[in-house]
Amino acid sequence: MAAPMPPVPAQFKSLQHHLRTAQEHDKRDPVVAYYCRLYAMQSGMKIDSKSPECRKFLSKLMDQLETQKKQLGDCDSITQEIVGSAHVENYALKMFLYADNEDRAGRFHKNMIKSFYTASLLLDTLTVFGELTEENIQHRKYARWKATYIHNCLKNGMTPESGPVGFEGEDYNEDEEGASDVSNQAPERSPSTYQPGNMPTSNYTGIQIPPGAHAPANTPAEVPHSTGVASHAVVHPSPQNIPSVDPSLYNAQPQGGTRLTPEDFARAQKFCKYAGSALQYEDVNTAVENLQKALKLLTTGRE
Repeated sequence: MAAPMPPVPAQFKSLQHHLRTAQEHDKRDPVVAYYCRLYAMQSGMKIDSKSPECRKFLSKLMDQLETQKKQLGDCDSITQEIVGSAHVENYALKMFLYADNEDRAGRFHKNMIKSFYTASLLLDTLTVFGELTEENIQHRKYARWKATYIHNCLKNGMTPESGPVGFEGEDYNEDEEGASDVSNQAPERSPSTYQPGNMPTSNYTGIQIPPGAHAPANTPAEVPHSTGVASHAVVHPSPQNIPSVDPSLYNAQPQGGTRLTPEDFARAQKFCKYAGSALQYEDVNTAVENLQKALKLLTTGRE
């Protein structure tokens, strides 16, 4: 970015984690970085847009957003909100799945803690597109709680319990001990090609995870052993099992009398968005599944 930002005003303490996430993604994923800053901008305006220090900070942040928007040019994820929403949501949930699978495998380390916490921040960011779904509200609560719980356990020499043991869906307190430590924790440097294969598409408490069961390309690949000693072996992607295509869809035509509602069109569009986002991570399996769902919905009116 161009000129350095002034210090974050005390009034915007709750936004500093989102701004730090934006910085971390400037090169890794500029679209994610852009929406993190947009979230901070919109939230900051609601918190305090009148005091001199806040006005100065927001003005600089607005300049940053304009510069980044020009750099991204005609990127669909910026010019079309529905594409941008899918991009951020997929990224957040893939990061969540990486952390959740590490947790369930009993591999507790700083990369998975950071992934849980960052996923929760990115789910905050989704509010720039509208209200969160109930599923994403639960994902956000769980990820934020889990990040702090595991961090505090390791800090105090305790062994964390995997899964949702002890999770009651309680609200997360940003001022809780360990929150800042979790956010400040830098992930280990690692290759940018890690995609754990064959992850489930549903996890804790029966909540369904939207399609896209691979971690983002930047997810850490150096996973510590359960002994706590770091391993430097690179985990390679598992071969993908391409799903068989329903033969009835090859020559699919709209069935007579089928009436699609605005909700049907929105659902079909969302399936296509997930397919496009999955292809960004070379996730052919998820792309094919979602394209089939969209085609079936458009031709039969049913999923």
